[in-house]
Amino acid sequence: EWCLRTACRQTKQWQNEGYPNLKVSVNLSGRQFAQDNLVEMVQDILHETGFDPHHLELELTESILIQHEEKIIKKLNALKDMGILISMDDFGTGYSSLSYLKKFPIGELKIDRSFIKDVTKNPDDAALVDAILSMARSLKLKTVAEGVETLEQLMFLVEHKCEVIQGYYFSRPLPPESFVALLAAE
Repeated sequence: EWCLRTACRQTKQWQNEGYPNLKVSVNLSGRQFAQDNLVEMVQDILHETGFDPHHLELELTESILIQHEEKIIKKLNALKDMGILISMDDFGTGYSSLSYLKKFPIGELKIDRSFIKDVTKNPDDAALVDAILSMARSLKLKTVAEGVETLEQLMFLVEHKCEVIQGYYFSRPLPPESFVALLAAE
C-alpha cells in the first residue's frame, strides 16, 4: 500500500513538473491481492494523490491467478474498469496456463528476463520470445521485455516488434532526483 501510494504521488509530481505522459507500474503481491479491500484501497490512493488511473499499471504474477478464480476475475475487472492496465509479470516462468490470457482481463505480458538473457545466443530462447511476442500481438496484448542489458538484445526485440523494452541497457534503478535528470536529458 505504501509503495503504491508513494509511486502514484511521485509520478503525479513529475507529471505536474512537465512530464505529463509518465506512467508507473507497481507490483502487487499475492497477499495484497487476496485482501478484500484491494479495489477500494487502490481507489482511495488514486483519489488521495489525484493520479489518473490510465497512467497506472498493476503487475501480478501468474501464481496469483490460480487462487479463488472468481474473486480474482471480479477484482481485475473492477481495476480494469477504472482504467488501470493489468500486467502479467514474469510471463512464462510460473504456471503459464494460456487459459489465463483468455479468462483474465490482462492487457500486457512482461517477458521474464530469463528468456531475454540469452535471446541472441540460444535458439530456444529466441524461438520462445518470438512465439510470446507473436501470441501477444494476436491477442492484442501489449508486450514488455524485462532485463535488457545489451545492444544485441535490444536489436532482436526491436526486430521482433516488442513494444516496450526495459533494463540496465537504458538505466539502472535511480533515486527520484537522478531520474528527473535522466528525463531532462531526453
